[in-house]
Amino acid sequence: MENHRVVNELFPASIRTIEGIQWGYINNIGQFVIPPQYEEVNVFQPNGLAIVWLNGRAGIIDQNGKFVVRPIYHSIYSFFEGLAFVFEDEKGYSVINEKGEILNDKPYPFSYIGDFREQRAVIQEFVNRTEFLYGYLDSSGNIIIPPQYIYAHDFRDGKAIVGLKDGTSAIIGLDGEILTIYPFEQMGPLSEALISFRKTVRDKAGYVNEAGKVVIPPRFSYAGPFEKGRAIVNVSEDYKNEYGFIDKTGAYILEPKYHDIQLLGGERASVAKAIDPEYPQAGTIFALADTTTGVFLTDFSYDSMNEFEGKYSSVTKGISSFFINKNGRRALNLPVIHGVGTLSLKDHLIQAFVDERYSYFNRYGHLIWAQNSILPLNSSLFIHEGKYRPTKDYLVYYPQIVGMTDKEAQSKVNQVLRETSRVKELPKNEPLYYSYSGDFNVQFYKKHLLVLELTGYEYTFGAAHGMPSKINIPIDLNTSRIYALKDLFKPDSNYVNVLSEVIRKQIQQQEDSYINEEDYKGIVENQPFYVTKEELVIYFKPYEIAAYALGFPEFKISYQDIKSVINETGAFWRSFQ
Repeated sequence: MENHRVVNELFPASIRTIEGIQWGYINNIGQFVIPPQYEEVNVFQPNGLAIVWLNGRAGIIDQNGKFVVRPIYHSIYSFFEGLAFVFEDEKGYSVINEKGEILNDKPYPFSYIGDFREQRAVIQEFVNRTEFLYGYLDSSGNIIIPPQYIYAHDFRDGKAIVGLKDGTSAIIGLDGEILTIYPFEQMGPLSEALISFRKTVRDKAGYVNEAGKVVIPPRFSYAGPFEKGRAIVNVSEDYKNEYGFIDKTGAYILEPKYHDIQLLGGERASVAKAIDPEYPQAGTIFALADTTTGVFLTDFSYDSMNEFEGKYSSVTKGISSFFINKNGRRALNLPVIHGVGTLSLKDHLIQAFVDERYSYFNRYGHLIWAQNSILPLNSSLFIHEGKYRPTKDYLVYYPQIVGMTDKEAQSKVNQVLRETSRVKELPKNEPLYYSYSGDFNVQFYKKHLLVLELTGYEYTFGAAHGMPSKINIPIDLNTSRIYALKDLFKPDSNYVNVLSEVIRKQIQQQEDSYINEEDYKGIVENQPFYVTKEELVIYFKPYEIAAYALGFPEFKISYQDIKSVINETGAFWRSFQ
């Protein structure tokens, strides 16, 4: 049973500090009710609980800020049906209730676990190191159906579709009893008495009823579940996509010729077409359609559309976010917010997650709360957060220092920060074919040395993944000098060789190292680095000496270990020691 609580409206909110971003929760007039103290937070769930992170670990708090589950877990899943999963490193998953009590006797080392549906959760286990098999947990955290299926869907109305080892599929009951067997290798979930199927995984998809009778013959490359008598299908043979939606007889309500379709609720769907048909990965533009008739209510004019929440859907167009009604018209009684993101109506507030920041407005568009854009370093020096948003696909937050004695030097430093943050003129009236987002944080600050870290992520549309970037800039706030690595060392000290060998030894000493020593050729004179109070940190770019998944490999070098080459009378060293 779910533990019902009185749930007040509290909203995630953050402040920027020298130590980083700290999160808490505000009320509907912008006052912090739970002070900023967490590294990351989720919204409060309907049961009055929220997942938060502290010291790199996840826990759960109530609306008084009291921990119901201490922050000791690697991750915590959201609650469904009064139950949630927690995951511990090296141990696995456990089931908890809303009091934070662990229900199972010991953690399970599953490779995947789903949400609870009808007091059952799908589990995946790598069996005998040969195959992934699926089963189910019950609401007590016990394995009610051991992993034995090739695939498994969530339960609906006491029944679920699973794949059997002999290449057939079946409907099972809550305890695993087989109710019906089908001669199909792959089937979708139960949806309004129809089930999508493929005879083999290489065949086209169609639909059968629960008795196994073919209702809609196979002709689709994708066949989605039915919702209110409509299902999204795709007939494309290649990557360009030809989506439409059908009724329960298989008749097209919307012809299959669109790049994408998403059901938004309220008998509405977003329909997408490629901006550039010859390069569909470059992005899409959306229109609103009526799912009952297939009639378009708008032209293709929106860059994104979200599910309807009551009367309204949050959409974006260019670099503006706003609400539309079910006729596809802008809601004139609600504001337009500058930036790209999603808006949600929360009683009298509008919660905006726009341009990668939370902010809150009243229904007239007046700002109630936003993260601070000025970060004090001391009583006279500040970092101002600048924002550059020239297009919907390009966003940069960049630092600007205010309060330095030498204003001309300050201007030069700020220009370097803008340029290094990639604040630049973009081609006008031309698609970018990539997106870029950049941000910054204070990596280190002591005495009059400020080390800023500028981060970025560029994604070329259609690529397997994007490419992250990281640049650290050490600035002497007294002299405006930006230090290089060589400035930390004595002239003619051959610091490159010294550091290279220290790092080589660290690689050799690492157990289960993912860095191939043969790929490591040493550092270069302008090697990326940053300093802390006790250590010099050298890092490498993705792919440089290790796989992409390892990100930026770092090597921490104690100053004591390289004391012989450090220039302890130099300006760089004296700026923070």
